[in-house]
Amino acid sequence: MTLHFYFARRFAISFLILTIVLFSLVALVDLVDQARDFGDLGVSFGRIVGLTLLKAPETVNEILPLIMMLATIVLFVGLARSSELVATRAAGRSGLRALLAPVAVALAIGVLAVTTLNPIVAGTSRYHSELAESYWTGGASSLSISGEGLWLRQGGPEGQTVIRAWQSNADASVLYDVTFLSYAPDGGPVRRIAADSAALENGGWSLRGVKLWPLDPSANAEANSELHDEYVISTTLTLDRIRDSLGRPSAISIWALPEFITQLDQAGFSSRQHRVWFQSELARPLFLMSMVLVASAFTMRHTRFGGTGIAVLAAVLLGFGLYFIRSFAQILGENGQIPIALAAWAPPVASVMLALGLLLHAEDG
Repeated sequence: MTLHFYFARRFAISFLILTIVLFSLVALVDLVDQARDFGDLGVSFGRIVGLTLLKAPETVNEILPLIMMLATIVLFVGLARSSELVATRAAGRSGLRALLAPVAVALAIGVLAVTTLNPIVAGTSRYHSELAESYWTGGASSLSISGEGLWLRQGGPEGQTVIRAWQSNADASVLYDVTFLSYAPDGGPVRRIAADSAALENGGWSLRGVKLWPLDPSANAEANSELHDEYVISTTLTLDRIRDSLGRPSAISIWALPEFITQLDQAGFSSRQHRVWFQSELARPLFLMSMVLVASAFTMRHTRFGGTGIAVLAAVLLGFGLYFIRSFAQILGENGQIPIALAAWAPPVASVMLALGLLLHAEDG
């Protein structure tokens, strides 16, 4: 048991150090990108640093499998060079038993990543998107879906507009039974518009079956209302921005994702991408465990045999290959070409089986 705690502590320390180093590198590179993107807009350096810190957790969360693999390589290469791995084998411990502690730590980190890191990343990435949008356009634009329908908010120098629609087509380019409520820059409502439908095209909303109420406190809104067969409202929203808002399940906490998927289905959107993401997040601890097994299959060897550099390179390349296959399977699942469960769970399970095969071959020949 003492030996297991020792291996677990060594692995956890390696993982922590690598996480800090890679987080610093990611933040530094992203700081340069943010300064280039927002420096010309007059955004202060302090706000740019804030944007960088908000975005960095999402990037670190994406490279978590790489950190796990590198931590495993650091652990076993260090144990091999200090002959501790040889002493462990001489004491009667097999290589597979020596892996119990690192695998258990990887499983714990994976569970924490899903249950704790995922909500943090969802919050920071969503707040980053809102801030970046406000810096670009002078007003925030956002989208949310609830039991009361689809809610959009667009901003600009003339003020904010809140849009509520009961239903939409699959890509949110056409809204049905829609209401626009416009606010002045000082925050007061100035206009309410109800329409049968609103189509997003050429930088504006093209409305049909329109009724417009001017919200002037000194006048009767209903008496001054207007009817239009067609009406156009300018907007800073684009289809890409709306799709990004809907198509980024990483910006939604895993705890809120099942309810959000239900609301997507009720609003008429396709929830397949979010379903694939949800299942992939549930399978993440298993995939992180597979990264530990893959890295250990190439590095649990004594350095006197030589070829350590080639073994490390092979482990990293195989890890990247498995990560690519996992991402590719998710894309196939999102496009409906393979079942959701297969897209999310097959790559982690196959990775574990492959790594166990390599380990058993190395141990027993």
